[in-house]
Amino acid sequence: MAGAYDDRDGVIWMDGKLVDWRNAKVHVLTHGLHYGSSVFEGERAYNGKIFKSREHSKRLLKSGEYMDIPIPYTVDEIEAAKAEVLAASGLQDAYVRALCWRASGEDMGVASARNPVKMAIAVWEWGAYYGDAKMKGAKLDIAKWKRPSPETIPCFAKASGLYMICTMSKHAAENKGCSDAMMLDYRGYVAEATGANIFFVKDGEVHTPKPDCFLNGITRQTVVGMLEERSIKVNARHIMPEELEGFEQCWLTGTAAEVTPVGQIGDYTFEVGAMTRDIAESYEKLVRA
Repeated sequence: MAGAYDDRDGVIWMDGKLVDWRNAKVHVLTHGLHYGSSVFEGERAYNGKIFKSREHSKRLLKSGEYMDIPIPYTVDEIEAAKAEVLAASGLQDAYVRALCWRASGEDMGVASARNPVKMAIAVWEWGAYYGDAKMKGAKLDIAKWKRPSPETIPCFAKASGLYMICTMSKHAAENKGCSDAMMLDYRGYVAEATGANIFFVKDGEVHTPKPDCFLNGITRQTVVGMLEERSIKVNARHIMPEELEGFEQCWLTGTAAEVTPVGQIGDYTFEVGAMTRDIAESYEKLVRA
């Protein structure tokens, strides 16, 4: 599948119905468009099965709770909808996007309690998120924008509006010839990339930022479990940016990113070493098992 995302063949699930892809539309006065009142999930299907599908559905509902967006579907109903649209797509390996938003209604100011919450699920082909960087190592910029304090936003929600600083950071990185950007948190600690968690290796141990002000990704949790099964010590802690000089390897994790090696962050370089390759290859086997 190629071309603009609003001009493709296929169907999109919208509130219980499979709608022609090109007719899956909302009104211009939809609250989510104006105020970012929407939450979403990004998921991948391998061999016709969505990896950790229920965990994603549960997180979608939790994000709705965080953002005061009461999603009118249960986990089982979301699971059934995803299965229906995935089957209708005819794809075995695919990206699955579930989105819930405050729709148009009686409210069009900041408040939106009287507006209904809608849901849509789309499925499409999506290859490696970072292209050939998945093999040779991605190059990252260091973003000027920081992940905000939990006192300012519900930082554990996968909410659309919270990604704007990520979008700006990724645009700036791409303009410098980078694949992505590493972001610091409001205290100056290393946090994550714009859409992926980050891991480092030093002296046979793994170090990863403590997810106390950003999303603890499902892929991140999966990889931590894989490392622990190998009896590799995982240090989830606050990491200062100057520590990057002493790390030997680095990789990113995320549903879209999967496990992607990092070769450079700013002026710091890393090898695509044995542990990175092992985790990337083992993750690929796990999701296709």
